[in-house]
Amino acid sequence: MNNITLQISNILSIKEWQVKNTLELLIDQSATVPFISRYRKEATGELDEVAIENIRLLHLKLTELAKRREFIVTTITQQGNMTDALMSSIDNVTAIEQLEDIYLPFKPKRRTRATIAREAGLEPLSKTILFRDDKSIESQASSYINNEVKDVQHAIIGAMDIVAELVSENSTIRSIVRENFNREATIEAKGVKGKMNDQSKFANYYDHNESLRRISTNRFLALARAEREGELKVKISIDTENISDRLKHYYNKNGCQNKYKDLAIEDSYKRLIYPSIETEIRAAQKQKADQSAIDIFSSNLKQLLLASPLGEKRILAIDPGFRSGCKIVCIDANGNLLHNENIYPHEPQKDWSMAQKKLSTMVESYKIDAIAIGDGTASRETEKLVKSVHFDREIKLFIVSEDGASIYSASSVAREEFSDFDVTVRGAISIGRRLQDPLAELVKIEPKSLGVGEYQHDVDQTKLKAALGFVVESCVNKVGVNLNTASYHILTYISGIGATLAKNITKYRTDNGDFKSRKELLKVPRLGQKVYEQAAGFLRIPNSIEPLDNSAVHPESYALVKTIAKDLGVSTGELIGNDKLVSSIDLNKYIGSSIGEITLKDIVKELAKPSLDPRSEIKAFEFASDVNTIKDLKVGRQLNGIVSNITSFGAFVNIGIKQDGLVHISQMAREFITSPTQVISLHQYVVVEIMEVDELRGRISLTMLID
Repeated sequence: MNNITLQISNILSIKEWQVKNTLELLIDQSATVPFISRYRKEATGELDEVAIENIRLLHLKLTELAKRREFIVTTITQQGNMTDALMSSIDNVTAIEQLEDIYLPFKPKRRTRATIAREAGLEPLSKTILFRDDKSIESQASSYINNEVKDVQHAIIGAMDIVAELVSENSTIRSIVRENFNREATIEAKGVKGKMNDQSKFANYYDHNESLRRISTNRFLALARAEREGELKVKISIDTENISDRLKHYYNKNGCQNKYKDLAIEDSYKRLIYPSIETEIRAAQKQKADQSAIDIFSSNLKQLLLASPLGEKRILAIDPGFRSGCKIVCIDANGNLLHNENIYPHEPQKDWSMAQKKLSTMVESYKIDAIAIGDGTASRETEKLVKSVHFDREIKLFIVSEDGASIYSASSVAREEFSDFDVTVRGAISIGRRLQDPLAELVKIEPKSLGVGEYQHDVDQTKLKAALGFVVESCVNKVGVNLNTASYHILTYISGIGATLAKNITKYRTDNGDFKSRKELLKVPRLGQKVYEQAAGFLRIPNSIEPLDNSAVHPESYALVKTIAKDLGVSTGELIGNDKLVSSIDLNKYIGSSIGEITLKDIVKELAKPSLDPRSEIKAFEFASDVNTIKDLKVGRQLNGIVSNITSFGAFVNIGIKQDGLVHISQMAREFITSPTQVISLHQYVVVEIMEVDELRGRISLTMLID
């Protein structure tokens, strides 16, 4: 444990005591990452949830390495092959590849050419090839002829097979080859005859060659997908002659050189080492590309989930369409459905006046505060319709992303929520609820369906799911939820709860009515003191009999807050939100062995502004009214846009038409940047200029470098 703690400290550049305390909380106390980052800051030295998660993941990785090391040591020892030098090498290994290289000669093998040669008694001859000259080999080879070895040539070939295998299992040799691959390898792609298409998105790769070390993650994933789809043949190449010369030099340092050894080394490299290392390097490159794509997806998802909410307002939501009409729903401040119907303002019916009348009536009848329009087909046309209506009061209008709405509408979650309504109604409700609270609605949808990543279906799905799950959990706990209105789905992400307890909580709420206090959670079946400790601080109860239940102050600190309030001569309720009183608190008076300054500052901050939503305030946005299709775009025109997706090579911007435009990373800042996230964020409002329009391929090039 201590050794792993030190390794984590060195790798992550985090102090050893911070790592030690964090691991004790994670492992010994089974605390969750959100709980530790929010309520155990003294113990961790204020590490955030990302740092804590990195410690957790690295600990898992190093623990697995330690288990593998132990297995290998046991295996080699049982074989009777362990030596002090070998043990020292195994102890000093820090990477799994190096460990497997050491183990390779001792690993149980399938029957190989070298195995057959050994069975024929040719191992002594292989040592002659390694350490003697040509004549010695040829003169000795005849003595190995037997029933399995027909002649001298077969004897020498068999012995060379043994040499080739020995060379391929030499950990130093493998390190030399691996080092060369990492430094000098190129990745080559060629189009497959009969599969090439000038309009293909992979057309630029039909004759492609670049340094493997410098290839961007998105290009590597693009090549991998095109290869998988049969459009490209991809291989990793390196100067074979140069590597063979290096390997021969390594084995000829003793001055004994012969043609059979050189031929065996060449065979070893081409037949055994190259395929193995090439597979390993491709896997490592894929892992690197996957991680980069997952990091980008995670960053985008976090920004999407923490998008500005409109809050508890009555919404009229429209899922626009042409032939099938526009589906309209009216929902109350808690997202409950009040009314739904269709209007047909567009082609072919084009009943514009009736649509205007219905919109006006619904806004008045259901006391609507804002209108949400999905950004899909007929969105801009529907926006014009809404703007043409004279409502009885000011109504804010918002364009809302539809990504994933159709996935939600057909899901079991939607069927359970609105079993009496079809998918069109559910989709419109989702659009309206996204405006009220993006986080609460989007957690119901598979993150991969939200349109904010790149190559999300090509990366390691297990790692992607884990990473995105961490992001969702982090966002939900950062914001907190109302215990009496939170859906089952969002409750599953609250620290310590999970699916079973989320069901138990919602059932208890159904059977017994709203929770009156956080303490009442302990009456929920199977929700014990440990879960209560982990979850309570992230659950809010606005009308609780205990005022602190609607804050992020943890129940373990209630007694302290009551003491502070008593010292100030007020009740807890009178202290909360009273800036003057809160600012007068003398922290030094309350610092002790059970509570530190960091936690006290957090408590005081929360008392000043209880349950403050960390998300920014939503702002209305308008696209250019005269730009509705790609045909309306003119090179040089400047437009308002919203960043809809961020990738490693740039960002896609919604400029109010069906096709998003691309701002390449080189067109984002005048100084050099390595990632788009250095200058922009998802859903950011930007001004862009049109550089190029390709109507045929539906591609729009934009720039943010505007003079």
